[in-house]
Amino acid sequence: MKAFFEAIQFLFVDILFKPLDLLREFELISWFGANFINWVFMIICAAAIVYWIKQLQIFDEAGTENQDTTAHSFLK
Repeated sequence: MKAFFEAIQFLFVDILFKPLDLLREFELISWFGANFINWVFMIICAAAIVYWIKQLQIFDEAGTENQDTTAHSFLK
């Protein structure tokens, strides 16, 4: 049974967490480089928000949105 838990430890510590250890070491060299993936995700989210707001504006200008409070049955 001890070998089973040691195998789990080996899997997580020595294999699955190795990329995170490399990122932690890379942060000492370049903070921006270590956080590059975060910057990419922030850019993707910002682009999605801009697209979403533009789509909302298109539907608002067209007048196709039903803004009646009774549009949903649970709001009666």
